[in-house]
Amino acid sequence: MLSQVSVRDETSDSGYDRDLFNHWIDANGDGCNTRCEVLRLERRATLPGLSNGGWLSLYDGKVTENPSEFDIDHVVALGEAWRSGASQWDGARRQAFANDLDDPLALIAVSASSNRSKSDSDPSGWQPPNKDYWCEYVTAWMAIKLKWDLAVDPIEFTALQSIVESC
Repeated sequence: MLSQVSVRDETSDSGYDRDLFNHWIDANGDGCNTRCEVLRLERRATLPGLSNGGWLSLYDGKVTENPSEFDIDHVVALGEAWRSGASQWDGARRQAFANDLDDPLALIAVSASSNRSKSDSDPSGWQPPNKDYWCEYVTAWMAIKLKWDLAVDPIEFTALQSIVESC
């Protein structure tokens, strides 16, 4: 995948507004928005220490039975997507990206603290605290960038290459 990504400088954040990505919609009309759907898909029936199951944050290993403690992370953050090419998209494409339930790699339930520490960073500025998840993380990152035809900047490419070589 690394050889297939498009490498170019990012654009600025000029014009970026998270609200330009209409997210957490109820795409199938079942009363459960995108956040709800991800939580439903990722709930585990059994987890150590949680007799009734719950959620596991792959980023940092935290577990909870309270879904309000977790955020749904856009693995490629909306701001990063904007700088990587989404600034040229129309609203429908940005909405599709922000609510991509077709790709299980695109949106994941993670601890709120790990999601917020990541913010809009790419792998050159942030990797999950759980180093055992790094290879899966950069694989998901590259797959999403390729699927949505988003570029990686040269520093991001170097970080991806370094992590891939260690996998």
